[in-house]
Amino acid sequence: MNEQPSVRPDAASAQPPVQRSTRGAPDPAAPEISEIAALPLPDLLQRLHSSDTGLRASEAEGILAVVGPNRVETASHKRLLFAIAERFSNPLVLILLFAAGVSAFTGDVPSFVIIATIVLLSVILDVAQEHQAQNAAESLREEVSLTAKALRDGQPVEVPAAGIVPGDVVLLAAGDLVPADSRLIEARDLYVDEALLTGEPYPAEKNAAPANGGASASAFPSNLVFMGSSVVSGTAKALVVATGRKAQLGSIASALQKPPPPTAFAMGIQKFGMMIVQATIFLVLFVVLINLLFHRPLLESFLFALALAVGLTPELLPMIVSVTLANGAIRMSRKQVIVKRQSAIDDLGAMDVFCSDKTGTLTEARIKLVREMDLGGRDSGAVLRMAQLNAAFETGLKSPLDEAILAVGKIDLAPWRKIDEVPFDFERRRVSILVEGEGRRLLIVKGAPEDVLGQSAYYDQQGASPLPLDAAARKTAAETFNGLGAQGYRGLGVAWREVEADRDQANIADETGLTFAGFLAFLDPPKAGAREALNALAELGVALKVVTGDNELVTRHVCGELGLKIGGTLTGPEVEVLTDEALQARVDETTLFCRVTPPQKSRIITALRRRGHVVGYLGDGINDAPSLHAADVGFSVDTAVDVAKDAAAMILLRKDLGVLADGVREGRKTFMNIIKYMMMGTSSNFGNMFSMAGAVLFLPFLPMLPTQILLNNLLYDLSEATIPLDRVSDSMVAKPRHWDLNIVRKFMLVFGPLSSIFDFATFGLLLWGFHANEKLFQTGWFVESLATQTLVIFIIRTARPLQDPPHPALVASTLFAFATAVALPYSPLAPWLGFVPLPATVMGALALVTAAYLALVFFVKGWFFRRYRLG
Repeated sequence: MNEQPSVRPDAASAQPPVQRSTRGAPDPAAPEISEIAALPLPDLLQRLHSSDTGLRASEAEGILAVVGPNRVETASHKRLLFAIAERFSNPLVLILLFAAGVSAFTGDVPSFVIIATIVLLSVILDVAQEHQAQNAAESLREEVSLTAKALRDGQPVEVPAAGIVPGDVVLLAAGDLVPADSRLIEARDLYVDEALLTGEPYPAEKNAAPANGGASASAFPSNLVFMGSSVVSGTAKALVVATGRKAQLGSIASALQKPPPPTAFAMGIQKFGMMIVQATIFLVLFVVLINLLFHRPLLESFLFALALAVGLTPELLPMIVSVTLANGAIRMSRKQVIVKRQSAIDDLGAMDVFCSDKTGTLTEARIKLVREMDLGGRDSGAVLRMAQLNAAFETGLKSPLDEAILAVGKIDLAPWRKIDEVPFDFERRRVSILVEGEGRRLLIVKGAPEDVLGQSAYYDQQGASPLPLDAAARKTAAETFNGLGAQGYRGLGVAWREVEADRDQANIADETGLTFAGFLAFLDPPKAGAREALNALAELGVALKVVTGDNELVTRHVCGELGLKIGGTLTGPEVEVLTDEALQARVDETTLFCRVTPPQKSRIITALRRRGHVVGYLGDGINDAPSLHAADVGFSVDTAVDVAKDAAAMILLRKDLGVLADGVREGRKTFMNIIKYMMMGTSSNFGNMFSMAGAVLFLPFLPMLPTQILLNNLLYDLSEATIPLDRVSDSMVAKPRHWDLNIVRKFMLVFGPLSSIFDFATFGLLLWGFHANEKLFQTGWFVESLATQTLVIFIIRTARPLQDPPHPALVASTLFAFATAVALPYSPLAPWLGFVPLPATVMGALALVTAAYLALVFFVKGWFFRRYRLG
């Protein structure tokens, strides 16, 4: 039997409290950060019952059970009972419960039972559907949750970030998000972006040396890294000292819990609700006034007005939106798109411009080094040797180009020793390594050819001394480089400089007066299926903008092979001199943005948004995070760095534009299903309620009892609950869909009165055609009202209802509600509900009225959809 290792809760309780001041000097009342930074590392390891090889897996599990998940919750997940209680705080529900209490007090037990039952069923339906939707969305987010590399049982393993505990030893590299507040054990060329905590825009240099304590100690010592910050370059090994809400980030948890600014879609939903509420208030006040003028019973009039308000109010709208978005997220996951932020689905459906780099989306991202040449284009092994030294000793952010260089062949590093490094950054676009070997101390620089050539004063001649890099040599270099680009090759420049024998540090200022060694030529072939994916996006009305740091000649070559129509090209230097207004004037006509820096990418995206476009951006690198935030909807891939995945709203499980096209279709289907519910609520539903309000002017009795209105509303809600599952025709997803309240309002103004015309025709038919008494009128109107309300969904759900069949669940729920309405007058419940059996002649007449209404809606809807291009 295996021995069960003991779990030590004291390790969890030993979690050092971390000072929670942000964006300022340390709080003198809470000096724990400076103590942790100054504490000798062995003492800190002992305090956390850990070692530099980390925890055992069993120990970590025990500590996790005590301290809880490593999360700073930004949104509380509602408990089921709390969600139910929250529904009962809704003003409309409280009014209904008040009405139920009044009914019970006055002895109207049937009304009390019906109102209470209907409210209870509506609340349970709403909560159950939303709870299921939340669980589904949470499970999808878990699929792409961030991970960290920790030492467990002495071995590096991938651990969910939520499973990191105090005492863990984590390994950090460029592109990682720091999973928890940690004390550095080892650090090499480590630069960390702490802007989330400090507000400083520049990365902070970090090292493992103990910090000085005292009152003057920094709030963010150089030997500590904090949860939520990102590693820009270098590597590190760190001891976790605080997790979850005890981390520094916990001090701003309350700020993170503030809801983000509402999206255009959310504001549109709110405006739609206010429009309905305004109409409801007007109709309810009108009904109450008329009933008072006619001296009708006050209680009955009051309950009728309340029931009318409920009939008009789209109380299921939040649930329909939540469930529709959740179902859309589930369908998109089947298309290999994981939705992190559900509100982004609407933005995805409205997206009409998509910005992406070419590598990995238009190309295979299988980069291969195919040539090494000097300035004049002659093959040169010396260029490869220097590039391999640079790539082999580089510890910062490695790129696929480095991997391709090292894949050519092994280099003997024994004679060489690394002294220092100037890490790569996206402004300089180069990396420098200071090495010593073969009796020389060299600074070897590798990077974008334009930048490396700009810092060079000489060039290598094979077998001869370097020559000055004069105008003629620069022209030759440009011709060689442009020739590579025209053939589709991506180029990299390599240069060197010999430094003093005692030089032990390197910095950016040393990257001058270089000797240019030559070029490396890489090939990244166009991706199979990219042409089809581009065509699919074009058919969906989504324009592609290639935003890349690569050369324009290479980018044009790749786009040409894929058949992408190029409208224009802007380079980074050209973007740099344009004002924001001038850039806005150029972005629509431009397809390729080449040699652009990360800040320029964000400017381009912002300019497109200001032109009225809904912009998507795909990025997977550290430099892509600002652009992902700037876009309406940011995409990343599951193999991206943590920073990019954290910034993105959606994660592609495959870096493929075909996957994106499928996601766009699903996003538009989700949006259109929400619009269906609104069209239902603003056509027959609104028309029927408006008709009932008008009927009180000439009817000697109420057109429907309050309990009948509530029952009508419940059956109607049940029929609509399956709208999120419905299919959407291809014609309705063929172009971007933007939220437009004016369209919804116009739909209401056209189809609401149309419904009312048939309602008043039904009133006349019952009163004068069949001389109906009060109960027969109310029964006939109940059946006809529900029939028109529910069956119209089959007409307005799509531009081509005969060609695009509805989902079976929608058919079942609608027919169930309709059949229940028809059967109730003949059921044992009829007397209790105030119904009487309908004669066959009355039923036949109501069927003809309903059929005529549906036929007219069919033709008017066709005209409306064509006029406003909805299908």
